[in-house]
Amino acid sequence: MDESAERTKIEWREWGADAFEAAKDENKPILLSLSARWCSWCHEMDEKTYSIPTLAANVNDSFIPIRVDIDRHPRVRERYNMGGFPTTVFLTPEGEHLTGATFLDHDTMRQVVGQVRDLWEHKGREAAQVPRNVRDQNPPAGEVTEEIERLLVGQVEDRFDATHGGWGDDAKFPVPRTIEFALKRDRERALATLSPITANLFDDYDGGFFRYAGTRDWNDIHHEKVLDANAALVRAYANAYLYTGEERYRNPAEKTIEYLTTTLWNGDAFGGSQQPGDGYYGGDASDRESGDSPDVDSTAFADWNALAADALLTFTAYTDDDYARRYAERTLSFLDSLVDDGAVVHYENSGEEPVESGLLADHAHVTRAFTTAVQVLGDENDGDGSDYLDTAREVADYAIDTLQQDDGAFVDGPMEGLGLLDRPLRPVDGNAAFADALVDLSILTGESRYEEAAREALGAFAGAADRIGVQVAGYGTAASRVCRKPLQVVVAAPAGSDLHRAGLRIADHEKVVVPNATDASGAGGRDAIRAELEGGHAYLVAEGTVSDPASTPVELNELATSFF
Repeated sequence: MDESAERTKIEWREWGADAFEAAKDENKPILLSLSARWCSWCHEMDEKTYSIPTLAANVNDSFIPIRVDIDRHPRVRERYNMGGFPTTVFLTPEGEHLTGATFLDHDTMRQVVGQVRDLWEHKGREAAQVPRNVRDQNPPAGEVTEEIERLLVGQVEDRFDATHGGWGDDAKFPVPRTIEFALKRDRERALATLSPITANLFDDYDGGFFRYAGTRDWNDIHHEKVLDANAALVRAYANAYLYTGEERYRNPAEKTIEYLTTTLWNGDAFGGSQQPGDGYYGGDASDRESGDSPDVDSTAFADWNALAADALLTFTAYTDDDYARRYAERTLSFLDSLVDDGAVVHYENSGEEPVESGLLADHAHVTRAFTTAVQVLGDENDGDGSDYLDTAREVADYAIDTLQQDDGAFVDGPMEGLGLLDRPLRPVDGNAAFADALVDLSILTGESRYEEAAREALGAFAGAADRIGVQVAGYGTAASRVCRKPLQVVVAAPAGSDLHRAGLRIADHEKVVVPNATDASGAGGRDAIRAELEGGHAYLVAEGTVSDPASTPVELNELATSFF
């Protein structure tokens, strides 16, 4: 339980069997509070609502109150989120919904408590309902075609805010995966979004990016800094630098890496977040020197650290930054320690509570981090890519074996647990992220089964592709890479060689680079150049076409120019 919850008057219980059994034994509904350590509104509700003694007494008397940290329990978050945090949701003792909301002030909470108490007394379990996102779990399937990419390109254009940049007409989130999708297909809008992000969400004093802006014009900044968003933005800015070569994209990425490796680094990996602070960001940046910096949650989550490793490796690929490379390698080592017979443990456990494993997001992002490591670093031991590649394969295989359903979609984790946790949940974004990583893994291993698993996962949602929003443009990225194999740069030279480094810098951030290609055991066209892989040459492979060999970085760059 975090300190904010402990300071309230509520007798919070942990999510677990004891709390649910108490609710059944006492025939009381559950008050479930979803909170995060970085969430300022969560702390405000603790201070101004849950700390009122009379209200707390009513809650403690009439309900079984459970507090859940959404970062530590993502499956609970996705099934009970009412549209923002904090989420306040009332449940039956079996974990089905009665009613709920997000932030509630003292007076409103008092009214809701009374209404739910009356509802329970008069209707009991008859008032229960299951949320639609859990109840309706049969997405319309379809064929994965290039039309999916075109639909998402249309979304990028139609939903773009031409006045202020970004997408949408309300609060502005940075949506880095949407930016990356647009970088290759609508670069003007992608760069026009990075500009207000730099101007409004980038902290040019301490480094790092704030989580979001509350208004369409990028004002009302919410000053929490969360690892997943910062890692994804480092990668987006690095990819913008790849295309443009402009320092205005490299510099925010570089300074954010410095922030991550100092403020959020816990000695072994990256902590999850930094709180917004109490007035810390209110004055001039120089005023911070005399103030206490906001608290940091040092918990190292697998999926977010994998995003960070991937981002650091991407930055390293384009800049030869040794500092970023070293921290990427340390993060990969930490991630490897979380893998147990293929299952990824969600976060480093200090022993005080059980930790989930086998979650889709963890497997998707860890697979991606290790496939990126193969492309950028080669192998950490013997030069053939086996160590990083073996980890990627092991993690991916576990997810395919345990999470992929008959319809092809992946569920978000094991279908077991209390409340609604045994109900399947098929997240579109999680399926897209994993499918995208599986495309890389298929090319690097030469095993078509990974591409087939990716196609099946994407196909499970393809019938609703016209309803997938711009925020999930990564689905379009993955679909395009399944329909048309990404550009492959096959380098018959060691990782770190001039030829390999030139291959990493070819201006296509969705390409796959295969270093140390001394044989043609891989997929995607390498068989076509079986006899020519000796002698330090590099080749470009796309849509069944193999380029002439290049023996120098200059020749490879010239090939890339003509090949596109």
